[in-house]
Amino acid sequence: MADPKKLRADANALVTELLQRLAAEDVQQLEIRRGGLRVKVSKNGAAVAAAPGELPTVNAPLTGVFYRSPTPQAAPFVQIGAVVNKGDVIALIEAMKLFNEIRATAGGKVKRIFAENGQLVRAHQPLLELEPI
Repeated sequence: MADPKKLRADANALVTELLQRLAAEDVQQLEIRRGGLRVKVSKNGAAVAAAPGELPTVNAPLTGVFYRSPTPQAAPFVQIGAVVNKGDVIALIEAMKLFNEIRATAGGKVKRIFAENGQLVRAHQPLLELEPI
């Protein structure tokens, strides 16, 4: 399994490179895939359309701190490979000292978890990717 710190550093380097290219070129959106890493950026808040065949994601409904489990000692709500149903609690987001349950907006098998425990997430940011079953 890839080292998370190296993966994050690679992603940050790709984002920086893409943002520089985006500013220098007359394009609205750029996407690059290297290994298992995919980064997509767009300028001026342009809507990014989902490519056909992309898997559905569960997105953050609000900005706050993402937690995978109800307490630091407890098991995460979901793991990669777990099957979730629409409405299942998949995480918590702390905003303004309140913990908000985040529920799955679709059912499926968890393929990827994008956010890390304790990470600040923005509203509409993808939290997990689901593979329909």
